[in-house]
Amino acid sequence: MYNPFAITLLALEAQKVVELRLVKLAWGGVEGRLEAQRMVSEKITAFVEASGTLMKGGSADVVIARYREHVAANTKRLTAT
Repeated sequence: MYNPFAITLLALEAQKVVELRLVKLAWGGVEGRLEAQRMVSEKITAFVEASGTLMKGGSADVVIARYREHVAANTKRLTAT
């Protein structure tokens, strides 16, 4: 099964990354373009990783935990000054 609390946390944490990315995209320029490219490539990579985990018999909890790690790394990167 899966942990609804972990899913809720993922949703809340991901919302912050969406906000931070939208700001960066709105500013545009080279950084905005690079963020857009990074966003797309990260989503593809995360999908492949999650699919592989599930095909190997991993649980949804493992996938959610890994997504939360990615979201935390993005939050840290996007809030760095």
